[in-house]
Amino acid sequence: MLVVCSVVPRKNREVKKAASKAKMLWLNPNLNLGVGIDYPAPNTIGADRLANAAAVTSLYGYPAIVVDFGTAVTFDIVSERKDYIGGVIAPGLEAMTNFLYQRTALLPKLSLKEPHSAVGRSTIEAMRSGAVFGYRGLVREIIARIKAEQFPRKKVHVIATGGYAELIGAQLVEIDAIQADLTLEGLRIIANFNS
Repeated sequence: MLVVCSVVPRKNREVKKAASKAKMLWLNPNLNLGVGIDYPAPNTIGADRLANAAAVTSLYGYPAIVVDFGTAVTFDIVSERKDYIGGVIAPGLEAMTNFLYQRTALLPKLSLKEPHSAVGRSTIEAMRSGAVFGYRGLVREIIARIKAEQFPRKKVHVIATGGYAELIGAQLVEIDAIQADLTLEGLRIIANFNS
């Protein structure tokens, strides 16, 4: 059985064609996810976000926050009642740096890595500092607000995943663990629940 986690609906036909006659399970909120959903419009939740919620509850427990560093940086929240309750979506790190490169005359395209210091002594160093330290600040602030609003004085599991989880999350004490393949683990878990 193939488990499909699609967040690009226009590509679904190509996925079906590539799968040929294989049995397919399309991740959606109507499946057994191992986690409930307390959200006004469940069908609008990205399949990847549901996979992250399923994985974090099975592997780490709940309440939980998953910070996924992908095209966007998303924060998915699972309540003390083991329900997906919503989250936060912000522009991704690469999207932000590409935007600067595309929309300014003098800022170059850059590769993202740990800055040497907060004060850049070249344009590239300054951009890296703004991107990396700026995103750490963004993540720290959003986690603090989620905890204060939803889980005051409670232990919350905070797990980072996605392409830039190691770069950004490894330096944040707010992150309990980094698991690059959390979304894939969620697909495996959901497949087992629904086989």
